[in-house]
Formats: sequence, structure tokens, C-alpha cells
Amino acid sequence: MKKHPSRSLSSGKKKGDELSNDVYDQPGHLIRRAQQIAVSMFYSTLGYEVTPVQYGVLRILQDNPGIDQVTLARLCALDTSTAANLAVRLEERGFVTRMVPNRSKRFRLLRLTPQGAGLLKKLLPSGRLLSRRLLQALDKKEQKKFMRLLKKFVHLNNAESRAPLGAFTNAGNNFESPSPHHGPREKSF
Repeated sequence: MKKHPSRSLSSGKKKGDELSNDVYDQPGHLIRRAQQIAVSMFYSTLGYEVTPVQYGVLRILQDNPGIDQVTLARLCALDTSTAANLAVRLEERGFVTRMVPNRSKRFRLLRLTPQGAGLLKKLLPSGRLLSRRLLQALDKKEQKKFMRLLKKFVHLNNAESRAPLGAFTNAGNNFESPSPHHGPREKSF
């Protein structure tokens, strides 16, 4: 008889400090499930006008108008070809303009169009609601701890990513905010 996932959450056999071998207790499996849940909740809260990644790209462009596609990739933790494809798709939908600067034909500068800015204005309240929905099963103390640990996990493992977020530094246990509008912040893990 197969184990039911909800019954196996703490049923893995452990010796001392060893981690469970139960698939439902594996960090990678739980992170994948959390991603599935987050994406599902994104669509049920914000609708289907944009994908979660497209929403993130639009938010980065809102905070960083006129950046090039390579910088966009670095700030979104995407590979450059994915960022370029996203920019093309968002331009085709009228949310972004891609401009070729006079000084170089090798890259494109990106800006939100009025339509893209309007879409974000419409979606931002739902984005805040999504954040609350994602954490609502936890009490306030658990929410803060979960977010602190999640940020720590992501920041400390950034270099392991296929497309690391480009603004982090390990020097002096500090990290720089990926947004140029915010200066270096001290880790508060």
C-alpha cells in the first residue's frame, strides 16, 4: 500500500541528526511543491494576463527603467536568452518597449509602456494579496521566521543557480540589493 503524502510528513526514519530519506521530507521535493503552490496561487489571485516570471520582469522594469536586457537578466536571476525572449514577448503584447541606443546596436534598453505601467498598477494590489495568501497558514512569528530562512537559503545558495542573481556579494557577510534604488543592506538572517 502506498504511503499517503500527508501521513509521511514526519514518518521518515531518522538516526540522530540524519535527514529523512522519505521523498516527502526531502528539501528539494518540498521546494518544488512550494513552487507549484506559489504558481497556482499566483494565477488564482492575479489572473492569467502574465506569468509569474513576466510579472517579476515588469516589476524590475518599473523600478529600473531603461536598463538593458543583460542587466534585466541579472536582476531577475534569468539567463540572458530567457530574458531576451521575455522582453520580445512583452514588447509584442505592448507592455515593454525595446530601444536600440545610438552608441551600440548590440543591446536593447527596456522600458514599460503606458499599457505595461497600467497593467502593473492594476496587478499590484493583487500582488500584495498574493503575498498574504502565501503566508496566511503561518502565524506572524512563523511568517517572519519562514521569510528570514527562505531569504537566507536563497542568498547563501545563489551561486548554485543556473542563473544567479547578479547583485549579491559575500564580502563581509553583506549583500547588495539588486535594485539600484536601495543601497547595500546588511544581512539579517
